[in-house]
Amino acid sequence: MRQTWRWFGPQDGVGIADMLQAGVEGVVSALHHVPTGAVWTREEIARRQAEIGTLPDGSASGLAWEVVESLPVSEDIKKQSGDWRAHLESYRESLRNLAAAGIEVLCYNFMPVLDWTRTDLAWRVRHGGTAMRFDLIDFAAFDIHILQRPGAREAFDDAIAEAADRRFADMPEARRAQLAGNVVFGLPGAAERFSLEDVRAHLAQYAQMSPDTLMQHHVDFLSEVVPEAERLGIRMCCHPDDPPFPLLGLPRVMSTEADYRALLDAVPSPSAGITLCSGSLGAREDNDLPGMMRRLGDRVHFLHLRNVTRETEGTPCSFHEAEHLGGGTDMVALIAAVLEEEAKRRAAGRADVSIPFRPDHGQDILDDLKRQAQPGYPAIGRLKGLAELRGIATALSHPVARAS
Repeated sequence: MRQTWRWFGPQDGVGIADMLQAGVEGVVSALHHVPTGAVWTREEIARRQAEIGTLPDGSASGLAWEVVESLPVSEDIKKQSGDWRAHLESYRESLRNLAAAGIEVLCYNFMPVLDWTRTDLAWRVRHGGTAMRFDLIDFAAFDIHILQRPGAREAFDDAIAEAADRRFADMPEARRAQLAGNVVFGLPGAAERFSLEDVRAHLAQYAQMSPDTLMQHHVDFLSEVVPEAERLGIRMCCHPDDPPFPLLGLPRVMSTEADYRALLDAVPSPSAGITLCSGSLGAREDNDLPGMMRRLGDRVHFLHLRNVTRETEGTPCSFHEAEHLGGGTDMVALIAAVLEEEAKRRAAGRADVSIPFRPDHGQDILDDLKRQAQPGYPAIGRLKGLAELRGIATALSHPVARAS
């Protein structure tokens, strides 16, 4: 397992020196300032590589950009409308430029409109730190009363809708504005920021799209770009929906093991694979993360290791970002399954034996509370998570453990 760390670029509140001291081996980054649908040029890629490779004092960091997260898929591609064919060609050209720079792993997602959704970006947890949270009643209050989406009330159980009515009625105006901003925050560091009007416009364009149609568009996208990725030696890996259940009337097609199996069967190339995110998938009680790793592991090219605590029963549910060894996912069993997959790859002579992983998200603790880093991406909270994950992998790989 190769230890990596996400970095959003020079504006990131957690710098190159911080991640070097955390003991990471490689860096996960993206060109967030490049508009979606545009080409990632060789010059921009080289600039990011140089930034990662240099410490503040000008000396070499010894770190390299190893995983792209994410080269975004445009809404036009997802809808197969507008400039989607031009965006496909831009995507292929970006793949060629990344391959020329020696980058082989590329994470992307196929979620319509919003890349992830939370109702709280700094929810106070028991020990005094903060975590990101999805509160189903708050979200229903946003959907029904703030966004005022047609059909929103009917999308929720009566008990949830009625609780949302009460919650919204008691909600101060400042919290209403904060909730709206949190829900549409999107991907940290991304070039795009959506207003409520933007969201309404996008939702209208997806209003008649079924999950089957979106899945077919996903397969079509991969059919267009995977041959080039395979030729270039790039392993693409799709991140799951976050959270992994329908929101805002939008179709969701990457939420379960069955979703991933259908995609992998439709595009049977080693260059079409999975980003196994234990936090996103873990928000569904019917997702068996260690089992998914064992059954789908040969196509897992990247790992996001984090944990969530589901606060309510069923799907959808309320949840919050837990400590990496807390929450509902058995992280020891999951890492054991990852190590088993790596052993299979080693025996098969595969070149991609070591699967890159990063400590995804983290609770803001200690000095994180003053640092004001990207939501979900603190320095100390992630360092704590990385240390715990590293400890599990080290222990399970030790001869004493193997002998037993």
